[in-house]
Order: sequence, then C-alpha cells, then structure tokens
Amino acid sequence: MDTIINLLKDKNYHLQKFYQLNEAELINFSENCFDNLEVFYQSRETILDLIRCIDRLIEAASQAQGDDQATDQQKKEILGAMSTKNDLVTRILAQDLQILSVIEKAKSEIIKELRQVQSAKKAVGAYKSGDTRNKLDEKA
Repeated sequence: MDTIINLLKDKNYHLQKFYQLNEAELINFSENCFDNLEVFYQSRETILDLIRCIDRLIEAASQAQGDDQATDQQKKEILGAMSTKNDLVTRILAQDLQILSVIEKAKSEIIKELRQVQSAKKAVGAYKSGDTRNKLDEKA
C-alpha cells in the first residue's frame, strides 16, 4: 500500500509541475508572447506521459496488492493524495480554459490584421492595375 501512496504523491508532484508550467506560460500568453508555444506544448505532453506512466504503475501495484487491507493511516494518506489530485486537476482545467481563451483572442486579432492587410493589398493592386492599363493603351 505504501507503494501506491508514494505513486499518488509522485503523480501529484507532476500535476503541480504541470500547473506551474501553465501558470508561467499563461503570463507570457497574456502579454502576447507566444515564442515558447511549441516548447510549452512539448513540456506539457512530456509531463502527461509521465502521469500516464504513473497511472499504469498505480494500476499494477493495486492489482498486486489484491485484497490486502490498508491501515487507517494509509487510507487517510490515499484520500488526502486523491483530494489533492482532484484540486490540482480542477485548477489545471481552469487554467486550460484561460489559455485557450487567450490563444483564441490572439488568433482572432491575427485574422483581423490579415484581413486588413488583404484589403490594403487589393486597394493597392487596383490602383497599380490602372497604371498598367494606361501604359498598355499608350503602346497600342
């Protein structure tokens, strides 16, 4: 049972790292700094891979334990670790919603700027095309 408790604590440690990574990058995103976006997503995926591995180890350890009963102290530790995990997951989900919102806002601003550039190009292109026709008429 101690193995499971240690694995749960290790999982919570990684979830805390995930939360801290999100928190730091959320500040950057809020300041329209998306330079580390690829590294951010790779780091998140690495942490999630570690958490998946820990989950598999917890599953294997719980199957190996079989019907062994946990002591009251072990039950308290397991419940405490699971409560911490639930709190971290809830906070991470809230962060993810904030991150998605900031990224969506930046994406909308970029699309708006691209449309403005496209409109400006059309206006300049229309202006230039008038000059070209005059030159062609003069040559004829």
